[in-house]
Amino acid sequence: MSDPIAAERAGSAAGRAGSAHADEQPRPGRWLALSVLVLAVLLVGVDATVLGLATPFLSEDLRPTGTQLLWIGDIYSFVIAGLLVSMGSLGDRVGRKKLLLIGSVAFGALSVLAAYATTPSMMITARALQGVAGATLMPSTLALIRNLFHDPKERSLAVGIWGAMASAGTAVGPVLGGFLLGHFWWGSVFLINLPVMALLVVVGAKVIPESRNPDPGPWDVPSVLLSLVGVLGIVYAIKEAAVHGLRWDIGPAAVIGLLALLLFVRRQLTLASPLLNMKLFHHRGFSGAVLANLLTILGLSGLVFFLSQFLQMVQMRSPFNAGMIELPAAIGAVGAGLAAGWVARRLSVRLVVAGGLAVVGLSLAGCITLHGDTGTFALCSILFVVGVGAGFAFTVTADVILSSVPKEEAGAASAVSETAYELGAALGIALLGSIVTSIYQGFATPAGVSEHVADAARSSLGGAVDAAARLPADQSAALLKAAQDSFVSGVDTAAGVGAVVLLGAAVAAWFLLRGQRLGDSAATPQPAVDAATAPVAGSGSAAGGPSELP
Repeated sequence: MSDPIAAERAGSAAGRAGSAHADEQPRPGRWLALSVLVLAVLLVGVDATVLGLATPFLSEDLRPTGTQLLWIGDIYSFVIAGLLVSMGSLGDRVGRKKLLLIGSVAFGALSVLAAYATTPSMMITARALQGVAGATLMPSTLALIRNLFHDPKERSLAVGIWGAMASAGTAVGPVLGGFLLGHFWWGSVFLINLPVMALLVVVGAKVIPESRNPDPGPWDVPSVLLSLVGVLGIVYAIKEAAVHGLRWDIGPAAVIGLLALLLFVRRQLTLASPLLNMKLFHHRGFSGAVLANLLTILGLSGLVFFLSQFLQMVQMRSPFNAGMIELPAAIGAVGAGLAAGWVARRLSVRLVVAGGLAVVGLSLAGCITLHGDTGTFALCSILFVVGVGAGFAFTVTADVILSSVPKEEAGAASAVSETAYELGAALGIALLGSIVTSIYQGFATPAGVSEHVADAARSSLGGAVDAAARLPADQSAALLKAAQDSFVSGVDTAAGVGAVVLLGAAVAAWFLLRGQRLGDSAATPQPAVDAATAPVAGSGSAAGGPSELP
């Protein structure tokens, strides 16, 4: 006589297998949905770079103090860094589409508030709230891609397009900003967000399918607060130390941040439904990809952070012209990102990632010879090669991160990747920024220049340009030349350090990504697995693509 309990279990397992197989079928309209998702990525990339060009105009109108000006520039990235993990996990719980659309509406409304800010405090508040809204966008878009594209080959192409648009947004920001500032007032750099967000919300509501973790558990508020305090404290300490040197508040901020992160990790290990599943880091491919992203941004941040100053204050290019010089990096990244999945399958994941990082490192090494007379062709060539290497590396690591986790946790995993990006940028600006600053401040001022003017010139290259404008012609030229040469010397040294970091990241990726593969087809049915023996979250088999466990 048949066992009814066994029969019920068999039927349930078969139902789960059939449901899973149906869920893996290609979604209709997925490419149209992707085209809407990348609008958000493009906009975040533009918004991250366009404000830098508008800062002089904004300063003249709002007249912020030096401290307020720093907060206007930094508070956006501070808040995003602190909330990425929490927002990624929230999207897994309440629905990624819902969170994306709500965040998009909020981002557009807050862009209007920033555009028409009348005081520095109002601008700082608007930028902080934009950071909250911005933290909902990047993890949601990447997690939705994980759920839209079940076939790994299609997903690789989709991730490539996603990465290409992020790169394009970062590079297009200076070009678009230069054009707008040449024709309109500074608030226009924020108002360009409105039509993009409107299109995203109207079309996205129709074509993007909702996805969430079907059994997420509660959203743990203490974990959210610990994550926010931890990341915010670390990023604040690093960035402020890079700009101002060691102050009384930097040490406590770093200690509080570290303690909060330690408590966060400890709490995640004890919760039944953690905000971030720490078992994800047991997967060597996942950990290797996250580490590669962090080190890559750390090494690249010196070039990215100081390039605009070099182009506009050393080579005296206009904002629009400077933006055009940076455009080849985006072109290289777009092309490499689109081809990355195809190349990684025919060669190997670790060869493409490590090779891409090595190419970027060697390009940075070439920047050691950078000088004020470096021509446009040489600059564009270096940036194009940097874009190609970074495009290959970032696209494949993003694909590895998504493929290494079950799709139910795609939001949290995407947020980890984005947080590594923010921490890498903060560390890079602190490390490489302090190198450039220490070398720059050592230049000798011409005879006859007062100590007050000399101190202003040594504070920053922008300060030197302003100070030189108030001096007689001969002293002005000599002071500006000394400051520019010292700045270039600092950038050359920072580029050398960045090259060492990138080459080290290439070596680490070569070992950590050993055996990692991108899947060939997610449509192949997987054998049914009893719930009691199902693999833990974060295993390669649960992700829908083959990968090697440690």
